[in-house]
Amino acid sequence: MKRAGTLQQVSDLSDFSRGHWLRELLCRGEEPSHVQPSPDGQHLLVLHKNGPPPLTRVVAFQRHSIAGADLERSWQPPQPALVGLLFLQSPVVPDSWVLAMVWEHGRTEVWHFVVAVGWQLLQTLELCQGARARIVSVCNQGASLVWCEERPPLGAHSDMSRCAFRFCICARALEVGEQGVRLGTVRMVLHNSPEYQVLASPQHIFLVPAAAGFATTSKFLLIWHPETAKLTITAPSAGFIHSKMLHSSSESDFRKLLLGSVGLLSGFTPLDIHTSAVSSSGGLLLVSTKGAVNMVEPDGTQRHIFDLEVGSLAQGSPVRLKTFGSILACVLAGVLYLVDQNSGRLIEKEVLSIKEVHFLESPGEEDSIQLLTQAGIYSFSFSKREDSSRPESCLVEMVFEEACRYYQRRSLSSSKLTVEKLKKGGAFQAPVALAAILQHSLHQKQKPAQGLQDTYAKLLSTMSLELQSYMSLELLKTCVVCAPESEVESYCKELVEQEVSRILHSDMDKDNLAYLNSVFASFPKAAWKATRSCLQLQQNGDGLLVARATPEVWKKVLGGPQLDDVGQNGMVPLFELICASFLRFKPKWLPSFVELTQQYVSMSWAYSSKEGPEGGVPLYKRALGVLARKNKHSEGDNEMELELLLCSKRPKAVLQALHLLIRLKRWQRVVEVAEKFSKLSPLLNKEIFTTLLAEFAQHRELDPYLDRLWPLCPAELTASDILTVVLQHLPHSQEDPVPFSSDGNQLTVGLLKPLLQRVVQRPSVQDEMYLDALQSPTFPPPTPPRE
Repeated sequence: MKRAGTLQQVSDLSDFSRGHWLRELLCRGEEPSHVQPSPDGQHLLVLHKNGPPPLTRVVAFQRHSIAGADLERSWQPPQPALVGLLFLQSPVVPDSWVLAMVWEHGRTEVWHFVVAVGWQLLQTLELCQGARARIVSVCNQGASLVWCEERPPLGAHSDMSRCAFRFCICARALEVGEQGVRLGTVRMVLHNSPEYQVLASPQHIFLVPAAAGFATTSKFLLIWHPETAKLTITAPSAGFIHSKMLHSSSESDFRKLLLGSVGLLSGFTPLDIHTSAVSSSGGLLLVSTKGAVNMVEPDGTQRHIFDLEVGSLAQGSPVRLKTFGSILACVLAGVLYLVDQNSGRLIEKEVLSIKEVHFLESPGEEDSIQLLTQAGIYSFSFSKREDSSRPESCLVEMVFEEACRYYQRRSLSSSKLTVEKLKKGGAFQAPVALAAILQHSLHQKQKPAQGLQDTYAKLLSTMSLELQSYMSLELLKTCVVCAPESEVESYCKELVEQEVSRILHSDMDKDNLAYLNSVFASFPKAAWKATRSCLQLQQNGDGLLVARATPEVWKKVLGGPQLDDVGQNGMVPLFELICASFLRFKPKWLPSFVELTQQYVSMSWAYSSKEGPEGGVPLYKRALGVLARKNKHSEGDNEMELELLLCSKRPKAVLQALHLLIRLKRWQRVVEVAEKFSKLSPLLNKEIFTTLLAEFAQHRELDPYLDRLWPLCPAELTASDILTVVLQHLPHSQEDPVPFSSDGNQLTVGLLKPLLQRVVQRPSVQDEMYLDALQSPTFPPPTPPRE
């Protein structure tokens, strides 16, 4: 929904202790000040740098003129630099916090603010265990500190490749209790690693490669999951995600961790990161040098949110990022962007008169964004416009946005089409007509055609069923939101069924496919029932699976973006989604479903057509890929693999199934498959018989089935061909052969005799060719009678 915002000043900084000095610190300085608000919003810590001589100062300001001692620290080179100002929650006292000031040589000061007393230094601690260690980045997660530490090599002339991996990632609990502050033991998360910037979300730690890092290691991110001791390697733009559990110190070696993926990672392009920040939802926000804002989720997947209207971002130009609920606020070059994180829609764009802006916390006010500037604190509150409070206004915006994407995909022009251009241009009448119909039909429910043009009124009568379907869907969504917890599940099932049906009757592009993936992941059982309903899957009287889906639905199942198009970013094509649902809820139906799908393909596309789904990876192989990706494998997987291979009826798949059965020593099934599939083609018959004849020569497991095996012998095989195959596959014995062996596993002439007799006694191929001529009653034929 398009919302307008109003910017109002809520403070001129006079309500802060030493407010005039706060204003001075914000106004002067060679580098942009770093402002850190306390969790309760009552304190501001300002990190300020100026010179010459270079001087760094940290000053704390209390709001509402809270009495007490002030906090002010200053230092200049060669004193170590400050790398972190962190507010840590105290596990002993609820809703209390302490301030940790971390210097690069590891010294940490823990401060506490007491009302009427002021700031008090609780304790000074040493984070690092080595005297030569240097902290380059630090963050906190709850009451634990996580930092990236540099450990310089001991040798003066060390190898540069080893020097690049001189960092380690460490974690340590900082416990504040009634007896004072205590540090826990150091936990080594990663060692022999390159330099990383550590960023903390409530549940995960993101490791972003430093700008001046090693070339190969700047192509991926790391995500550490402390609770499960898991580390995820992700190259989001390339769709690469790999996770590994860190159970021992040897598994925490960075170089060993990447050993299995270094070849693949070396082919990726380096990450384009200008600014990074953690969102309130726990994801990692990344801004590229081209202005693209992306969100990397904790599972390693990436989602594009918005494109800032900039040509390119210089390395030194600051970008401020902060999330307020579902709204992403971004300040760049004096322009405030407010973007809906879920839809990527620009809510508001405001040009500010002051370029230096800092975001502050707004506890309990998600619709209010507080900005700290040199002139004071401003609050940006949202107010809904009158015309946008109605549902049709939001719907009209969605129509034009969807039309923009539709026309842009089909346009040969490189210029970007926007909603404003679409509304003013007049070249495209379809979205204008649809918007007018929606506005009138939703606003005037009793007389929806009143005030419409004649052309629009005719179109409205044609669309009446679609509009009714849309209204029922909106009503159902309202029921889901307002229903009690006991009824939500039933409403969700109905909603998922309608959504799956809607998408299967629309264009299957990447956006719709991504949406379907999320639906199947969030509501697996409801999505399975919706799929059965849309494909009209059921068993007939003979117990066979039948589907009465329309050709349009089949095309959506088999068409749309395939594996090569969607990449490996956690998204799979619709056919694979449906196969996974079969495996989870009705595995016995999966081979029959693949067979039904192949029947539809054979009727709709030519066998070798590259446009059809069989022009790429065969359907049975795609189903086998879904089976291989199962989290838990069971004994029934071998049987499922067999059925999928056999249902394809492809020669290579049938032979693969036959070899699998031989490996499992299921000889009864081997003979049954041979009898059934030898009838498909003479070439397949020859391959099957030759394979089984080779097995017969090696052991005696097939002896009970020889009366069923010999009739499968192809007509073109001669006795010499049979003997050649047998001699090639006889088992090699270590002992000298003897005329009469006591071993009952040896092949004897008596076992081969029925087959050889069968081959010798039947007529040869040449005899059959000339059989008609030889059986002619007279030769040459009689002379025809003369007239």
